[in-house]
Amino acid sequence: METETAGVRRGRKFEQVLEGARSIFLRDGFEGANVDDIARAAGVSKATLYSYFPDKRLLFMEMASRQCALQADEAMLKIDPSRPPAEVLPLVARSFLKFVLSEMGQRIFRICIAEADRFPDLGRQFYQSGPMTMRGKLVTYLATARDRGEVAIDDLELAADQFTELCKASLWTRCVFGVAKAPCEAEISRTVDGAVATFLARYGA
Repeated sequence: METETAGVRRGRKFEQVLEGARSIFLRDGFEGANVDDIARAAGVSKATLYSYFPDKRLLFMEMASRQCALQADEAMLKIDPSRPPAEVLPLVARSFLKFVLSEMGQRIFRICIAEADRFPDLGRQFYQSGPMTMRGKLVTYLATARDRGEVAIDDLELAADQFTELCKASLWTRCVFGVAKAPCEAEISRTVDGAVATFLARYGA
């Protein structure tokens, strides 16, 4: 999935600049990231960097959007619309958790929250490029499952939101606030199994 950010110009070293930006933003955060450091990490001049991205905000938005979009695409590849929810939902849950519990996912979230007042477009772009894409495709899948009589759902959007919240349970909150280390496989399996069981207990036909 390609993301587009207004004001950004693509070129031969575009991906190189994004990779350098990713390493610096995730190391120093948005406010602490220095354009000189980003250019150095990318192996380009500041002039080249600015020719692609007129300001640091646009660079961060493109980097964050790209990472979220890639993760959303990976998660949605797990959805085989011909398979029943009991098979599909655990795969979707694991792909979703893989990103939101990752160091990158948590850092991007923290930066978006920290800069929400000054740059509200950061959070909006983050949501549209990843969570909203996943939500839309999950809604489409649930509609297909409903048409087959596998689930009984009136409000598909609400049901999709409820499922993702069930997947996070306490795992994401503890990680993003730094009160616990990355969960082990047993904790993830427990949470995913519980999310799917709870969801199907409510919506299973």
